[in-house]
Amino acid sequence: MSTDSGSSPEYFQRQDESVDAEFYAMPRLVVHIDDDAIAAVGRVFLDSIPPNAVVLDMMSSWRSHWPQGHPKARMTGLGMNATEMADNPDLDEYIVHDVNLDPVLPFEDESFDAVVITVSAQYLTQPVEIFGQIARILRPGGVFIVSFSNRMFPTKAVRIWRESSDRGRAELIQTYMEATSDFQDIKSGFANPDDSPPSDPLFVVTCKKAGGA
Repeated sequence: MSTDSGSSPEYFQRQDESVDAEFYAMPRLVVHIDDDAIAAVGRVFLDSIPPNAVVLDMMSSWRSHWPQGHPKARMTGLGMNATEMADNPDLDEYIVHDVNLDPVLPFEDESFDAVVITVSAQYLTQPVEIFGQIARILRPGGVFIVSFSNRMFPTKAVRIWRESSDRGRAELIQTYMEATSDFQDIKSGFANPDDSPPSDPLFVVTCKKAGGA
């Protein structure tokens, strides 16, 4: 997929272009994938994020699916609804921030060891700018994990996501990462185990910030 997909405004049109704060004003105290997909998210975090990391849960909400028993130094949530994040047991702190309205993340350079976006990348209207900001706030060698399923709020998902296949969506995320020259070791795959019963599929794209040991 061409990097042009990261710069053409028509690709990021949404059926509902109202202010996102209105859409997310009502707390949704629910998970958005099933238990098997949640377990798959946890395994990815366990395998990819080292112990005692400082983690940013981007586009955070009611649950972050952090694996039980995996130590972390701190997890910060950045999302749209304070009530949801206040009830998230994995978060040590949270900030309400609309990344579509203001893609500049409110953190110092090289503040985090890992950044995760879980089943929310489909709502980014300025993904290349956001991924550039994520590169800025990651420490050298830091991990960036984007996971997604086939669920979405269709009226808020961007056009290019709605019109892509699951494989095309993984390629799209890779394109966003490739447009940010600081990322390396970009990989994508299917995270559900081979013997998993029928469940929500989970696709994962990972990379690291250049410059690590």
